[in-house]
Amino acid sequence: MKDYEPVMSFGEDVAKIYDEVERGDEVEAVAFLAELAGRGTALELAIGTGRIALPLAAQGIRVDGIDLSPAMIAQLRAKPGGADIAVTMGNFADVAVPGTYRVIYVVFNTLFNLLTQDEQVRCFENVAAHLTDDGYFVVEGLSPAFFHRLRNDQYVDAEVIEVGEVRLDVLRHDMATQMIEESHVSLTPAGVRLNPVVQRYAWPSELDLMARIAGLRLKERWAGWSREPFNSTSANVVSVYGR
Repeated sequence: MKDYEPVMSFGEDVAKIYDEVERGDEVEAVAFLAELAGRGTALELAIGTGRIALPLAAQGIRVDGIDLSPAMIAQLRAKPGGADIAVTMGNFADVAVPGTYRVIYVVFNTLFNLLTQDEQVRCFENVAAHLTDDGYFVVEGLSPAFFHRLRNDQYVDAEVIEVGEVRLDVLRHDMATQMIEESHVSLTPAGVRLNPVVQRYAWPSELDLMARIAGLRLKERWAGWSREPFNSTSANVVSVYGR
């Protein structure tokens, strides 16, 4: 997508409505991460509005974050407890924070916002440098098998149809480069709003190789936060890495 920059996907318009639609697995995700963290600390890569970080911190776990979007962080700060979370602004691939953590996690396909394999590997390497010896790196994302079932490597999906708004999800997939170009298109009487998203997905086996390069190995893999078995039909992937 010409002239695209990742921060474009998380501007003021997106930040204001980001929490309007819940995924429905927030409680399970927080319970999963809290179990791994125990009495230790946690770091969320691309912490955003705090959808996971704030309820995790409410469990008594110190949670820090990294994010590149001032608009998303402003939404986090406006929530109860948001001002108490330390946030480093920047590219989460660099993990530019001091100290170590028992759990570092990145959820909701966000690892794929790093648009090259080199950048994704660098993220794994930097995470490994900030994990305690008994720490875990948790990566949640979609299963790329979905894209390989698309007809003509593209789709248009009607996400919302209401009297005052129609919201479309428009996506194109390049199998050779593992890239998806997507835009959420909102049509209202006030006009058209575009929310572009570009991602470079990775297969679970590729994530495992990235982990090995960083000195980590796969500990667990599930199809969801409730530890559903992962198989070829799974739409989601939760991978847990450690030393």
